[in-house]
Amino acid sequence: MRDGPLEITDLLWSSSGTAVVRADAVELLRSRGQVRAAQVVSMLPARDGVLDAEAIDALGLRIHRELQRLGEELQLGRRVASVVRTLLPAGSAPVRVVDVGCGLGHVLRSIAARGELPAHVDLVGVDLNAVLVAEASRLAALEGLDCRFVSADAFEPGGVIEDGSRTVVVSSGLMHHLAPEDLDGFFAAQARLGVAAFAHWDIAPCLWSTMGAWLFHQARMREAVSRHDGVMSARRAHPAETLLAAASRGAPDHDVEVREGSRWHPRALDVLRPLVGVRR
Repeated sequence: MRDGPLEITDLLWSSSGTAVVRADAVELLRSRGQVRAAQVVSMLPARDGVLDAEAIDALGLRIHRELQRLGEELQLGRRVASVVRTLLPAGSAPVRVVDVGCGLGHVLRSIAARGELPAHVDLVGVDLNAVLVAEASRLAALEGLDCRFVSADAFEPGGVIEDGSRTVVVSSGLMHHLAPEDLDGFFAAQARLGVAAFAHWDIAPCLWSTMGAWLFHQARMREAVSRHDGVMSARRAHPAETLLAAASRGAPDHDVEVREGSRWHPRALDVLRPLVGVRR
């Protein structure tokens, strides 16, 4: 868990699968000076002091539906596809695009719906949250889309990345959840699997993105957790220098760059910009 301010969603599910004690989550937030966040958590449904897993899973789905709305506003599907097209390995042999931390899979579902990548590209979304993956799979089937979703560790050897040389890894809004000291390992895991390229979108931290996050989430998000975490995401985002240094150390065989827009005259779309790495 990162030092400093936390997002509420960091605390709602245990990575080990153990029950989350509401009072412990409230106290942790208070200890970090996050009084409002502590109040929000204190009002979440609980049974015998433990967060109600069914209610929290339902909340998680509502939050991620709101995140999909943000992704649509930022045209993430189109923008991810436009970058991925330039990163695809040569030849007509199958290529796999793996979306790490895919949530409800809105990026890959958008790409599949518009047919924005060649037919030999296999779209696979991966997330540790089985509830989100089940909903992503249901939506893809309902929409008749050629993409699939898996609940797994994307970087587990022998997992969804079968042939790194024919794989492009993407993510959106994932890296700010990682502590600075964990970024090296994130990129190293991809390097060990020999992925052809990666492109990870995250918030460009600056005054404009923080202000914009507050305005957008206040205006468009219904869930108190979404409104809190949307602003906190902008505050916790890593600067380009941190990402570049970590990627260079973790994936030394990849050429890396952050494709950042102007900070003084930013376009709204540039609030999320990609760190791109291509294997030499």
